[in-house]
Order: sequence, then C-alpha cells, then structure tokens
Amino acid sequence: MDRRLAIKNLAAGALLVSAWALLTACQPDRPKFHGIDITGVDYARDLRVRDFNGQPRTLADFRGKVVVIFFGYTQCPDVCPTTMGEMLRVKQLLGADGDKLQVLFLSLDPERDTPEVLKAYMGSFDPGFLGLYAGSADELAALAKDFKVFYKKVEGSTPGSYTMDHTASSYIYDPQGRLRLVSRYGTRPEDVAADVRQLLGGA
Repeated sequence: MDRRLAIKNLAAGALLVSAWALLTACQPDRPKFHGIDITGVDYARDLRVRDFNGQPRTLADFRGKVVVIFFGYTQCPDVCPTTMGEMLRVKQLLGADGDKLQVLFLSLDPERDTPEVLKAYMGSFDPGFLGLYAGSADELAALAKDFKVFYKKVEGSTPGSYTMDHTASSYIYDPQGRLRLVSRYGTRPEDVAADVRQLLGGA
C-alpha cells in the first residue's frame, strides 16, 4: 500500500474513533441492570389474552407498574413453581412498592390449565399474580413466536401423561409498558428486585 495512502487511512480512522468517543461521552450513562438489557427490541411489545376470570388483557391494563411475564404451565415440577416463588420474594423485598409489581403467568398448556386451575395455582403464591391463557392453540403459537419463547409437548411414560419443555426466562416491562429486560432463570430475587426498583425510579 502507498505510504501516503496508509497515513491518510490511519488519520481518518483516528478521527472516526475520536468522533465516536466524543459522541459517547455526550450520551447519558445507561443504567446497569442485573438482567439482560434489551431496551428497544421490536418484538414482544404487547399481548392479547384472557386472565383466569375471563377478562381480556393487554399490557396497557398494567400501565404504571413494572410487569414480569413468565411462560409456563401449572403442572411443571420445578422451574415454574420456583420462578413464581422467587417472584413472591421479589414482591416482598420491594416493601411498600410491592403493589407496583405485576406478575403475569402465561400458560403453555391449554389442555390442562383451565381458568379455574390457573386461578388456584396463582393464588397459592400471591392473589395479585395473574394467570393468563391464549384463546386457541394457534393464538398461543403466534404469541410464543412473537415473544421468541420455545415450548414443546413431551410425552410421558404412561398414556395421556406429558410435560412441557419451555423457555425459562422472564420478560420485564417498565411502567410505560416498554420491554426492557430479560431475567434468566435462577437470578437471585435480590437482583431482580434491584432491577425493578430502577425501573420504578425511571431508569
């Protein structure tokens, strides 16, 4: 490569780096979360389902609260009850702000998770937690696709028995209804509560 051209390229590169650094320095610091920050993604922006009372629900119903959405099923032996128990702990850790957290459990098992079953299941954790269900198998599939949630029915050892393999992460929305975080299964309730506090504070 020509020496003068190489020097010009290096100089141009240095200018670009300097300009990027200057622009970055002018931007406010992004909040530091324990969960995965996915602010601005173009999926999982809303849902149209029913709660266990048969009432139609969208994210707009919970404006002003931090919303946590988890996809699961009531006969899940471990991940789902553990997650709901941890969400209860998060609510407790928030103290007076606990009522500003809305936990939504969206069933991936319409065959067994009737509204009555969902209501009893959620009530065993917290009466404020809502169980939700899609109107049909096709609607559930479309919803799971929009949220990038994997689920699959796995036949059991006896006729009619089965489990569900599924994504175990939770989606967290800020009080304006914007998807902000993905919380991995197993994240400490203290860390989730810290993230919720930041979102309630306007982060």
